[in-house]
Amino acid sequence: MKKIFILFILLTTICFGKTLKIGTTSYPGAEIMELIKDDLKAEGIELQIVEMNDYVTPNIALAEGDIDLNSFQHLPYLEQFKKDRNLDLVSAGATYIAPLGLYSKKYKTIEELPDKATIAIPNDPTNSGRALLLFHRIGLIKLKDPTDLHATAFDIVENPKKLKFKQLEAAQLPRVIDDVDAAIINGGYALNAGFYPTRDSILLEDKDSPYINIIAVRAGDENREDIKTFVKHFQSDKVRNYINETFKGGFVPVF
Repeated sequence: MKKIFILFILLTTICFGKTLKIGTTSYPGAEIMELIKDDLKAEGIELQIVEMNDYVTPNIALAEGDIDLNSFQHLPYLEQFKKDRNLDLVSAGATYIAPLGLYSKKYKTIEELPDKATIAIPNDPTNSGRALLLFHRIGLIKLKDPTDLHATAFDIVENPKKLKFKQLEAAQLPRVIDDVDAAIINGGYALNAGFYPTRDSILLEDKDSPYINIIAVRAGDENREDIKTFVKHFQSDKVRNYINETFKGGFVPVF
C-alpha cells in the first residue's frame, strides 16, 4: 500500500508539476513574479504568489514551511533577522538594490535642512543603521564605526545640525512625510507612494550599496532543482530589462 501511495505522488508530480509558493511584496515583488510565471509553468513549476506587505511575516512563514521562498529583503536584514529569531534561512540568489532615499515636502536640497530638523527613518535595526550610514557618508553626522551596518542613534558621535531621528515602521514613512522635515524611505515603499527616486529624492543611495536584495529559502533548499530553476528565470535578461525600463532607477538589478 505504501509503495502504491509513493507511486501516486510521483505520478502526480510528473503529470501536474511542482508548486512553488513565494512570499513577496505587492509592489514591485508580485509584479515582477508575474513576469516569469509562464516561463516557470513551461518547466512544470506552478508559481503561487503570496503577497506579504510587512518585514516580519515572510521570514516566519518561510521558516515554518508555509511558503517555499521569499523575495522582499536585503541580505543584512536577513542575517540580523535569523540571528534574532534563531532561524536557519539562507540566500538562494541576488535580485536588485532598492536604493534608500531621503524625501521631503518642505525642502528641495540637503543644504536646506534646518538645524534640529526631524528626520523619520525605518525602525528595523538594519534599515535604521542603513539610514544613519547614508547621513554619515555625506557628512551630516559622524558615526563611531562607519563599517557597522547596525549602527544606532547612540553611535552618533558628531551631529552639528542636531538632527532628530524618529523611528517608524517602514510602511508608515510615506504617510508621515507632511509631519516631519524629511523621511528616509525604502525604494519599494517610495515607488508605491508615487515617489520617483531619481527625480523626487534629495539624497539617494548609489549602486555601491551593500544592501542587495535576495531570494531567501530554508537552509539546504537552495540546492533544490525547482528553486534553482526559479532563480535562473528571475536572473534573466527579460527580468533585468523589465526592471530597468519600468522602475528607471527605483530598483537596480545586480545580476
